[in-house]
Amino acid sequence: MKKRHLKAQCVLAALLLIFCFNGCHSGRTQKQGPFIKGVYGNPGSLLKAGYNFEALGVNALFVRSHSLNDALYRTAREQGCQVFVEFPVLNGRQFLENHKQCQPIDAEGEASGPADWFMGICPTCPDFKADRQQHLKDLLTRFKVNGVFLDYLHWHAQFETPDPILPETCFCARCTDIFSKTYRIELQGETTADVSNYILSFHDREWRAWRSSILTEWIRDLKHIVKSKQPESKLGLFYCAWYPEEYDAALHRILGIAIDDFINVADVLSPMLFHHMTDRPVHWVSDYTTWLDSVCNFTRPHNKPDIWPIVQAHNSPGTVSPEEFREVMQQGMSPPSGGIMMFSDVSLLQDPRKIEVMKALYKVEPK
Repeated sequence: MKKRHLKAQCVLAALLLIFCFNGCHSGRTQKQGPFIKGVYGNPGSLLKAGYNFEALGVNALFVRSHSLNDALYRTAREQGCQVFVEFPVLNGRQFLENHKQCQPIDAEGEASGPADWFMGICPTCPDFKADRQQHLKDLLTRFKVNGVFLDYLHWHAQFETPDPILPETCFCARCTDIFSKTYRIELQGETTADVSNYILSFHDREWRAWRSSILTEWIRDLKHIVKSKQPESKLGLFYCAWYPEEYDAALHRILGIAIDDFINVADVLSPMLFHHMTDRPVHWVSDYTTWLDSVCNFTRPHNKPDIWPIVQAHNSPGTVSPEEFREVMQQGMSPPSGGIMMFSDVSLLQDPRKIEVMKALYKVEPK
């Protein structure tokens, strides 16, 4: 693990030197709006505990879609908060209970089981996509929000751990047929295992590119719904904050994430910088946001997306002390960040000292 991190840091340093010649600069790089001081999860729990968003310095709520209700929405507006809603995309556990045709299939032709607590889904399943699109439309009909943050933006896998679970999916007949037609490749083999072996042996590059295109298509289609119903709302993306080279390039190879595509389609990028979960040093938070800003300068120098990292307050694994929480928040609030939020409201209530840390930081306007 340490060797992987050292390699990533060396690559980071090299990339920074390259990208700085392409317009990299210090200080706030965002669109000069107010600095976002957020809480992620179900911030209504803070209200029930007797806290006031305005008194805490909070000016933005990032609410799970199932936790947003009329009372929370109304109170947030009364207390001067922007409201952003988290919208789960490719988390398929509940849907799969009654829709087995959407199960992700591994390279041996077997239904892929849960990756720890996470259960993904086949991204080409039309029934699931129609379900997600309708849920988003219903949500935006009920609430006028400042933005929608898409979550679970990856093919079936688990990355919130030092030892990721990275299955090869999805080799269902639907996926392989679409892939075959897209690239005009005549696939060879009688069984799913034969077909997957043929693809990975002779057309691996096309297969990885196709998988990324499917994920990007999901984002573009959901963005179209957001912008058609609420043109002023931002589209944000929560996503795995790996460097492209890590875990044998698994960010693209397994998760299907093409970071340039994310940069080009998003209004806001929110890398999931959960340092304890992934066994990273605290300085990884600012290292990554600096790297990401440099890539944004290179990929989309005009009207580039904002960067609002989400950091860890949650005590699992181990314990994030109030002092460590303060440090990770400071890292996440440093330039080029235009906003910050933490995972999650529950962790704050479990240790009120963290609430005091958040309040002290949020009552001072970042430079």
